[in-house]
Amino acid sequence: MKRILTTTVVLALFAGPLAAQGHMATAGNEVTITGQVIDLNCHTTNGASGPCAKAGVPLGILASDSTIYVPVSSKPGDPQNSKLEKYAEGKVTVTGTHRFVSGLHTIQIKTVATAT
Repeated sequence: MKRILTTTVVLALFAGPLAAQGHMATAGNEVTITGQVIDLNCHTTNGASGPCAKAGVPLGILASDSTIYVPVSSKPGDPQNSKLEKYAEGKVTVTGTHRFVSGLHTIQIKTVATAT
């Protein structure tokens, strides 16, 4: 639980300044990506996968081109893990709105399904 709260606080700290700079208002572009659902902490700090992704840490999508997408919502405090949890460590195809803000790829998920 502490990891979730810490990660949420860190993401919130970044979101405030970005909103003030007008980055949150960017239109973005509609995309479809295919990749693996990963635990952002375990993947980026330990290179780990597997059960680590089910520990409650924010999930992301590692696309086939090695880009990591962080799921976001236009609603403050709207966690996105519920959209990806059942696919943890699996391959998915996701459609949504992509934005590249301050070096971070984000995706506002519209649909998610098991990749074929």
